[in-house]
Amino acid sequence: MITIVGTGRVGGSIAFHLALRELDDIMLLDIVPNLPQGEALDFAHMCATLGIDVDVRGSNDYKDMNGSDIVVVPAGFARKADMTRLDLLRKNADVIRAVGKNIAEYAPNAKVILTTNPLDVMTYLMVKATGFDRHRVMGFSGPLDTGRFKYMIAKELGVSTSSIQTMVIGEHGDSMVLMPRLTTVGGKPLTELLSQQRIGELMDASKKGGAEIIRLRGWSSSYAPGAGVAQMVESVMKDRNQVIPTSVYLQGEYGVNDLAIVVPAVLGRNGVEKVIELQLTEEERNAFDKSVQVLKGAVSQLQQ
Repeated sequence: MITIVGTGRVGGSIAFHLALRELDDIMLLDIVPNLPQGEALDFAHMCATLGIDVDVRGSNDYKDMNGSDIVVVPAGFARKADMTRLDLLRKNADVIRAVGKNIAEYAPNAKVILTTNPLDVMTYLMVKATGFDRHRVMGFSGPLDTGRFKYMIAKELGVSTSSIQTMVIGEHGDSMVLMPRLTTVGGKPLTELLSQQRIGELMDASKKGGAEIIRLRGWSSSYAPGAGVAQMVESVMKDRNQVIPTSVYLQGEYGVNDLAIVVPAVLGRNGVEKVIELQLTEEERNAFDKSVQVLKGAVSQLQQ
């Protein structure tokens, strides 16, 4: 069973994509009375319409996550247009502490994937709140940030997004490190196709993509996170061992300890099967170190 804690726009999108992939039965949990039950009924009708044999149920009781293989956590306060992800720090810390405690009690064998912002700090907090081994706690953002960069490149060059490979590391936020050096279009390096100036402009637009969505429609991204989380869940449940940029609690990799940050990771049956350490250029290393310092400062605020 896959449990989703929080059935707002992001939680609903995640449930939608998971149901379409028919990975497992789905439990929707939320503190709002009747909301998850109503959402579950609507999803159940959708599945019946499409001939999908997935059982979708809703509950307000954490006990009903018992037996979950994966718990997905989009619960938390959403970002507004004038807020950074780090502005949500204190508001969402209490949410994640409470959710983590309940996961540890009622789904002690589950793997956890969360989307709550600020993503990397909340991933760190979830490791602490559950007491789980670090490989069982994963933060989602990489497929979203690389997806936005792919979209920008595809529009610029007039190619399919499926022809583009790229990577991101660092904070899921303003200091994220998109990597044009490791970006290819049909195997050809992006740096041979576009000028450094134009690449920089596309990177900047990609980083601001989330804020632009909020500005235009009044609330944060939901469809793309749903698709990306489902990709991560599928890699774990099907033991596909896909390399996906994931916020992982590091213990020495990249010279970082006791901090969660986005790095390429192999996701399989046990969660994070392996962290892949890239050989960074001096410029990339400096940018990554900046992300590390931003997150250390946020964690320090959290501890205070």
